[in-house]
Amino acid sequence: MKLLKYFSVFAVALLFSCSSDDDTPIQINETEDLIFVQEIQNETHTITLFTEDGSLKQGYNKIYFQIKDGDDFINNADVSWMPVMHMTAMSHSGPHSEINKKANAETLYEGYIIIQMAQNDSEYWELSFNYNVEGAEYVAKDIIEVTPTDKNWVSVFTGNDDTRYIAALIEPDSPKVAVNDITVAIHKMENMMSFPIVNDYQLKIDPRMPSMGNHSSPNNEDLLQSDSDNLYHGKLSLTMTGYWKINLQLIDESGEVLKGEEVTETNESSSIYFEIEF
Repeated sequence: MKLLKYFSVFAVALLFSCSSDDDTPIQINETEDLIFVQEIQNETHTITLFTEDGSLKQGYNKIYFQIKDGDDFINNADVSWMPVMHMTAMSHSGPHSEINKKANAETLYEGYIIIQMAQNDSEYWELSFNYNVEGAEYVAKDIIEVTPTDKNWVSVFTGNDDTRYIAALIEPDSPKVAVNDITVAIHKMENMMSFPIVNDYQLKIDPRMPSMGNHSSPNNEDLLQSDSDNLYHGKLSLTMTGYWKINLQLIDESGEVLKGEEVTETNESSSIYFEIEF
């Protein structure tokens, strides 16, 4: 009898654990680690933008977004985008990646945009989305607000090959007194609206502390392009906290220095550089 009693309790517990309530799919918030930036709408859809810090800034921006039709997520859209800077005398775009679904996500799309300059009272950035959902074409666009930065995280320059280049610092975004991974995106201007990735170049780095006798650091590794993400990766040694100038030299596939100068006793810095302070 005691065994039968225990079996009955177990059966009831099992019945409740397998009830229809447990068959409800678990709702996963794919944006819980992101911060809302803004919405861009058309008559049919709402595109909601997110970043890790809730802002769009001068430099590299990793952007995530979802597309909704009312309360329903659109998870099968084929999307492209175009950032455009409307200036008083002309308009131009900037480097931007293709858009893909975030890994292991159902509703979240991702990509990056490099914003060369912040807006002002008369000039502004606009972000346009062109996308296809089950054969129907849509456009959504709106003005975006870009926060200026007080440090140089993007370097725009013309090489001695007469090509306009844009190099943007991605990592480290939280630098440490250590040998840090450093990642940079390098694009070139093909025309005012096209900025393809630069392939098979080298980015030499020479980090210096101007306030500390312009000393450098050991164990740095110059940046080379990775086949996995087409970005440039290397090692950046930061031996103490404070302000660092990361002097740069861009070298093409033939070994020619296209822009940037070596730091010497008589030349304190390169004409192209990033700035880090922590």
